[in-house]
Formats: sequence, structure tokens, C-alpha cells
Amino acid sequence: MTQTANALPKSQLDPHGKIVGAGDFKYKVNTQWGQLDPQKVPVENCHDLAIDSQGRIIMITDNVKNNIIVYSQDGELLDTWGTEYPGAHAIKVVNEDGQDYLYVVDSGWLVNPKWDGVSTDDWDSPTNKVIAQSGFIAKLTIEGRLIFSIGHPQTIGIYTPEQPFRPTDIAIADNGDFYVTDGYGSDYVIQYNKQGQYIRHWGGHDNKNPDLNLSNTHGIVIDTRQEGEPTLIISSRGEQSLKIFSMTGEYISTISTPGAYIGGPVIQGNFGFAPVCWSHVEGTNAVDSGFITVLDQDHQVVANIGGTQPKYIDGELQPMCSTWDLFKHCHGICIDDDENLYVGQWRANQSYPIKLEKC
Repeated sequence: MTQTANALPKSQLDPHGKIVGAGDFKYKVNTQWGQLDPQKVPVENCHDLAIDSQGRIIMITDNVKNNIIVYSQDGELLDTWGTEYPGAHAIKVVNEDGQDYLYVVDSGWLVNPKWDGVSTDDWDSPTNKVIAQSGFIAKLTIEGRLIFSIGHPQTIGIYTPEQPFRPTDIAIADNGDFYVTDGYGSDYVIQYNKQGQYIRHWGGHDNKNPDLNLSNTHGIVIDTRQEGEPTLIISSRGEQSLKIFSMTGEYISTISTPGAYIGGPVIQGNFGFAPVCWSHVEGTNAVDSGFITVLDQDHQVVANIGGTQPKYIDGELQPMCSTWDLFKHCHGICIDDDENLYVGQWRANQSYPIKLEKC
């Protein structure tokens, strides 16, 4: 590429109605789905989405006027609630004995009341737009009533007080165990049982074997597509890769995704759909350069939505990049039974989710 990160091509046109993707993964863009009055139902970042057993789309945003926004699949507003999650970052629905529950992950970032109106990436500045505190995980009823919460791991002796804990995602196993990625904190994966009791943790930055390290571990999913035991696919976003671990934390392999600062995939059928927040351009994570990567059950990239199509040379995936005409920063995805995608974005000018309608 010859462009600099500060002078990258960006479409000025609304992509509504455009056909995007390739092969079996083509979609019609619907930017009008879910549009609301921002004075009544504001969003900051559309960080994540999930679908409950009633087929409702549940979106989480870090705007504390309404952390949770509930849509029908037609984009009709059904409900809003929640003011307790200033760093709202991930949401998962789990059904237990016929009853839906929510897991909410708060990453610890909150809007700074002393913001200078300018700084957005000066993370250590006391006047930056967002500042850090410790994050937490909460299990809720589907209506939002708190069942339990889990805070900083220093309380159970696995972190020291000075280690940051800013969790980013969660995956829930069939037995109720759940796995939390500390992607803005200390980059461990922490496993708890159904009651929120600690089991084990792994990852971090300073293992002798670099395969065990995680960097900005932003997403996690349980993969049951292969024969035998399920595995965990965990993003190591800072390394532009996904890493596969056993359910008890043993390293298995790495999926390289060059050019893509990739989050954890959402699995639908035989495919995983992973949000890419940035493309790697000219040595940096470029502004407004997100896309969605599609991987098959053998962990090969088969398509990119809003990105250049994958190319393998001698079995090695070549660097991928945004096509600059669809997304800003892809952050969260959910998929309905008709294979339509609902995409939430980070730092996208307080925009609502985009629906990608399967062609």
C-alpha cells in the first residue's frame, strides 16, 4: 500500500442497498435498520449484540442512558434499560432450563466528566474522553435483574492489586462454566464455574513459549464444529491472530490473520464470522478500516465482508485490508436464523447497527 494512515481512502456515500462480500457470503447492506432518535435513545459505541430465544436482537452500548437496547429483527425498538455499565463491552445470552439469562461484560472504560473535548487516544491523560477503572462481569435475568457480579481477581488472589482487570468478552460452556478474556487489562483468560467460582487462568504476556501469550485478547468463542472435544478460539488481536486452546487452557495452534486486528468469531453452522476492528496499514492500525472475516471449520479464511478477498500463496494467507467503503470499526456481530448479520461498530459517530441481509 502507498497510502499513509492519515490519508486513507474512505467512501463518502451511504452504502445502503449495496451488495458486499463474495461467493456464498454476499449481503445487501441495510444501514436504515434499527435507526432511532438519538435524543431519546442515544448510543456511544455499539459494542456487541446477541439474540435471545424469542429472536430479539439485544445490543449493548456504553451510553449509560440506555446500556441495553432491544430490537425486533425488523429493527423496531422493543425496550431499553440499564445505567450501571459505563464500560459495557460484550453481551451473551444463555438459556438455562428454558429460561434466558444475560452475561454482561464491562471493560472498565468510562466517559470522563473532565474530558477536554479533544483528546480521544491519550489514554493516560486525565482529560481524555474515556478513562479507566476496573471492569466486571454481571449475570442478569433477561429483564436485567442482577444475579451475581465478579470483579477484580485480586479478591481471589490470582492478580496483584496493581494488575489491571478490564475484561472484554465471555464464552459460556454447556455445563455453565464461563471463560472471560481480560483484553484491556492483563491479557489472561479466566475460567469460572456456573456459580462464578474460580477454576483456572492462563495467557498473559510473559510466557517462555510465545505461543501461550495473548495480546489485546478481545474475543472468545467455544468451537464445537470438530469431532471430539470442543475447543476455545481466542483472539490475540495485537498479534493479528486467533489462538486455539483446549477447554482447560492447553495451547493447540494459531490461526494467523495478517493485516487484521481481529476479534473473536461468532459461529453459525460451519463458519465463523469475526469482526476486524482495524486493518494494519503502513505499520499501524488504520482509522476507519474495519471489516468482517469469514473462516471455515478448518480455520481457513474463505471471504471478507468489506475487505479484500483472501489470497493464499503456498498455503500462507496474504495480508488482508479494508475496502474502505462499508465499515469504520467492526466490533460485535450476531446472526439470525436466516443468516442475516447484525453488526455493531466502535467509534462510528454514535451510529446504530448495520444489518447485512443474506443474498
